[in-house]
Amino acid sequence: MITAAQCKMARAGLGWDITQLAHSANVGRATVARFETGKSDSIPATQAGIQRALEAAGIEFLPDNGVRLKGSTSR
Repeated sequence: MITAAQCKMARAGLGWDITQLAHSANVGRATVARFETGKSDSIPATQAGIQRALEAAGIEFLPDNGVRLKGSTSR
């Protein structure tokens, strides 16, 4: 599963705001905000939906907790 920091970095890389991610992941804006701030534990299915939305938009999650745009070779 992705971390809150990875989620924020991925959104920044895509130039998305919370609303855009929430729409793409089919979750509420408040759900994304709570996940990113760590104010509540999110349901694993919700985290997976957020991750899928970001991956579909071109984000690759790295084993060292980083992120990059697919096809990018720099880190």
